[in-house]
Amino acid sequence: MPPRMRHTPPPPPAHTKDGGPSGPSQPAVRAEVAPGGFRAGCPNRVAASEAVVGSKSGGARRGAEERAWRFLQASVTMGSSKGEEEEQGVILISDDETESTLGNSVLLVDPSEKTAVEEEKTEEVVDEECDLMVTFCKQANVMPHARYDCTIHPFERTECDTCSPLGKNADFCSQCYCYICDKLASECQNWTTPSLCHCNAHNKSKFWKDQRDFALAGVLVMFKLELMEIDADLRHGGSLLINFIQELSVEYNKYLIGEKLPPIQHECFCLPKLPPGQCNICRSRNPEVVYKYSGVFALVTRFLNQSERENPKAAAVMLLGAAKELALHKDPALSWQNLGHIDSLKLAVPYLLQRITTQLQRMLVLCDFPKNLYEKFINFFQSISLPCHCFGFSNSLNVVPWDHVLLTTVLKGQNTTGQRTQKGRKIFLWEALPVIQARVEKLVDKMNYKEVVRYLRAVKCNDTKGLRDLRDKIPFYLCKTGDFLDAAHSLLFPVNSLACCTACRLTPFQFEAYLKMFRTGSVPTGKDIQDPAPWITTGPPLKDGVLIKQALKLLFSNLSLYRNPKCWSSLIMILGSSRLLEKSGHLHPLSLKEPPLDFQEGVLAASGSLLQELKAKVNVSLPPAIFSPQLHHEACLILAVQAVQQMLFCDLPFLTSFLEIALAFGKNFWALRLLLDHLSYQEHILHGTVNLILRDLSRQKATMLKLWQNLGPQYVGEFLCLFLTCRHKKMQSIGLFALNIITENLHVCPWAKHLCRFFHNVGLRYLPLGTAAHHEVSKFISIFEKL
Repeated sequence: MPPRMRHTPPPPPAHTKDGGPSGPSQPAVRAEVAPGGFRAGCPNRVAASEAVVGSKSGGARRGAEERAWRFLQASVTMGSSKGEEEEQGVILISDDETESTLGNSVLLVDPSEKTAVEEEKTEEVVDEECDLMVTFCKQANVMPHARYDCTIHPFERTECDTCSPLGKNADFCSQCYCYICDKLASECQNWTTPSLCHCNAHNKSKFWKDQRDFALAGVLVMFKLELMEIDADLRHGGSLLINFIQELSVEYNKYLIGEKLPPIQHECFCLPKLPPGQCNICRSRNPEVVYKYSGVFALVTRFLNQSERENPKAAAVMLLGAAKELALHKDPALSWQNLGHIDSLKLAVPYLLQRITTQLQRMLVLCDFPKNLYEKFINFFQSISLPCHCFGFSNSLNVVPWDHVLLTTVLKGQNTTGQRTQKGRKIFLWEALPVIQARVEKLVDKMNYKEVVRYLRAVKCNDTKGLRDLRDKIPFYLCKTGDFLDAAHSLLFPVNSLACCTACRLTPFQFEAYLKMFRTGSVPTGKDIQDPAPWITTGPPLKDGVLIKQALKLLFSNLSLYRNPKCWSSLIMILGSSRLLEKSGHLHPLSLKEPPLDFQEGVLAASGSLLQELKAKVNVSLPPAIFSPQLHHEACLILAVQAVQQMLFCDLPFLTSFLEIALAFGKNFWALRLLLDHLSYQEHILHGTVNLILRDLSRQKATMLKLWQNLGPQYVGEFLCLFLTCRHKKMQSIGLFALNIITENLHVCPWAKHLCRFFHNVGLRYLPLGTAAHHEVSKFISIFEKL
């Protein structure tokens, strides 16, 4: 370790015997050897003696230093008194920093024993010729050091001699340390052990350096980790890996031995034609040996399961070590043995490597490994020599780091295509599906939804289906950012023009959730659209005109949604609700006032062409005269009624229910009446719709009674009056059937008397309902009059 140099104030001028100055004072430089602790292999093992020397003549400096050196070798212990001996050292002070014959201004003095003559010497020795003065000196303290740096015992160096101690390498002082074990030489158990001989170890040999690294780092040495990089997690993973390698070696040897199957008993092929099993020649044929890899597979699987419970660093060491061991396994069978994916090595090893690489890919993305450790993990995997049946995993860990130029520009929105040109060659952001999944997971955890959208739109992958499933969540992430208009458009326009849009794969639940988000400007706080989590507001909702257009486009784009009554009931229910949303996700229904008849007729007249244009995916503009700010709610609900009517005319045979569509209108009975009136123009459509409702009522009696109890007698009375007062007799049968359900279950309908009072108030008994309807209503009212 080089000495530290610091300037000190010049010493006072020396005086002669007559009191005059001996000469002009010269600037002095103090050189000190920094004290250092023990570290194996450190060149500063012995604390150097320090001397203080003043020189008057810079020209005679070389001779003065040589004479001082000879003098100090002869008299080491001259110095201060006994009390000052522990605090002072021997320091050479030179008046010139620019030149030095001995390499520096510190003269290292080997310690020697004091003699009585030396102790009696004066404290000052002056060189009259060059005015060189030694003020004091002190014996050096021997500090801990590696054996090869010992100044007491000589050391001979060779590259890798381990047979026996060389020369006097086996000798050591009390402060000599073993270079391999990093402890005192007296405590080293292999100091002179044949074939080991740690006494010959030194830091100039690659062989001994590797031995030291392995002794200190263990199995982690194969990752080329520095000792300062190895922490408790890495050591724990290394210890688990060593135990696994030992167990795996035993199990793999069992696999190599195989299982001998008894020979098949067949007729003798030799000339005597002896019975099966009696011919010695035929019996001497080699029995078939089967090599089953299931034992090794089970052991590796348990080890991989254990790695998933460990910390990331330990798990990475375990997975990489397991991958290296699996790559060394070979199938001893001379021919293909079709034993299954567990018993066959050539099927089991790729399966295990797939699991290992997938887990490592996720860890490289999700875990914040130090950059140096990150690169060493990747380099280690690339150094594994994979067998031919595993070549597909060669580049599986080439995971782009988060700070890669292309990835960062994509995440920041500076690159929307995921490609860039470098040295005339196009480079694409192409990643494996587990890597993409891990990146999305990490970005979602940080709630960086805009970056998630940019990344999913730009990245490319071999697994097109897996990437498509991830891209289907882009509209949900856009809703998380509050951009509901872009979310609505992204449902209908695919990221790749060759693929189909997200709307083609929507489920009824997702359709309803998106409509609710578009209507209220709120989203669930969970990571998935189906998570039962509280809802929060993230942005302004869509306007009613945009909402109805996007909803109908979604229905027209997905035939399964179009024929699903739940989707139509969701659309009608959301259009008839307010923009306020509870944290639980429940909407507040609206009771819209029936608009004028001429307004209804105007909307119905314009809706036919609007629906055709929406089916053709044309950018439609709703007429402002009809969809005015005053009646936009009512206009959208009428347009939805017309869309339901067209659906019934075309796809009634595919419907499984209609009652939930009727119930979705809520208290907007005028809209439901408008739908039923238009259905009566087509006799077969009317009969089919009525039959669906009657079937639903008969199958869901208990459900309907509970629903009616929650909605109250006012709603039930208006609902029944709507059907009972229809001019078509077939439609009245729905009201009569519902009335019979209530009559048969009066014991669970305490609200029925209020329903009777409602019928009496509206004068239902005196309306021209027809014979059957009039009889049933009168019967129902008379029951409560008798009570």
